[in-house]
Amino acid sequence: MGVDIRDLVKPTKRALEQLSGKTIAVDAYNAIYQFLAIIRGETGDLLKDSQDRVTSHLSGLFYRNVNFLALGLKPVYILDGKPPSLKAIEIQRRRVAKQEAVVKYMSALSHGNKGEAKKYAQATSVMKDYMREDTKKILTLLGIPTVDAPSEGEATAAHFTSSGVTVAAASQDFDSLLFGASRLIRNLTISGRRKLPGRSVYVNVEPEEIDLKSLLNDLRVSREQLVDIGILVGTDFNPDGFKGVGPTTALKLVKEYGSLEKIPRIQESLAKIDYAEIREIFLHPKVAESRRLTWNKPNYEGVVQFLCGDRAFSENRVRKALDKLEQAERSRSESLERWFS
Repeated sequence: MGVDIRDLVKPTKRALEQLSGKTIAVDAYNAIYQFLAIIRGETGDLLKDSQDRVTSHLSGLFYRNVNFLALGLKPVYILDGKPPSLKAIEIQRRRVAKQEAVVKYMSALSHGNKGEAKKYAQATSVMKDYMREDTKKILTLLGIPTVDAPSEGEATAAHFTSSGVTVAAASQDFDSLLFGASRLIRNLTISGRRKLPGRSVYVNVEPEEIDLKSLLNDLRVSREQLVDIGILVGTDFNPDGFKGVGPTTALKLVKEYGSLEKIPRIQESLAKIDYAEIREIFLHPKVAESRRLTWNKPNYEGVVQFLCGDRAFSENRVRKALDKLEQAERSRSESLERWFS
């Protein structure tokens, strides 16, 4: 779910090309779930190889990152570790929602309604154990570093950003801001032309940037107060939030009273959640230590062997994408040589 503070945020649009040369910490699971939802067949079927292994995530990771690397963007992918115990309710809610979506998907298929089937199919995505290793393998072959977070991937991505290891964190969720990401990039992995759900209408999805310092200044709150706003609205650790309190009301209450403990109308509900622990998760999360990251030259033949030899991808399409990347790298190298000479 993530915290919904969209109404309080004023993002700045960014062309993907403007991120060239930038190091960005990507919330890996967030990206993978996007690919599992979007990269499907006409009736919502996931892409699979001859052994019935899902390959939609590999397709998304490969083609999207070839595009990133060709543009000179330098991503590092942060993979989730063990979730906080307070997330159990949200995890169960998601599991139930996916089970309900499966029922609706099968019903739509049985009635021959392809559009409805695909819509419900997108809500059934589940991470399989092998997808984590798939992700690491394709990214390593592309020369892109990966990091195993001890807990929430978003938290480590935010930490890398706030500590200067990367210039931004990339995720669709605004939780990154509560975790302290100094700069958040949304729509990074899904930028491009997209069809609106249930409509024959296409829109351009562009990356957008949110600067945490500017956001706090605009709202006239501290980061601690932003976390309290998130708790009021609802987070993965208290998904129901507080009845009748949306982002605008939450901001008003926090600015008027200063903190959760001082808001009279919520005290009965506040006593029912471990708000101090939720604050701790956001303000002092478990994160991987900051370290020097290394981007390597892609292993072109290794990529072809893995995707085409092991996972039945079209060799022609894969080599065409890799040729595009190699040409882009050659052009950058030649430009640098001319500049220094």
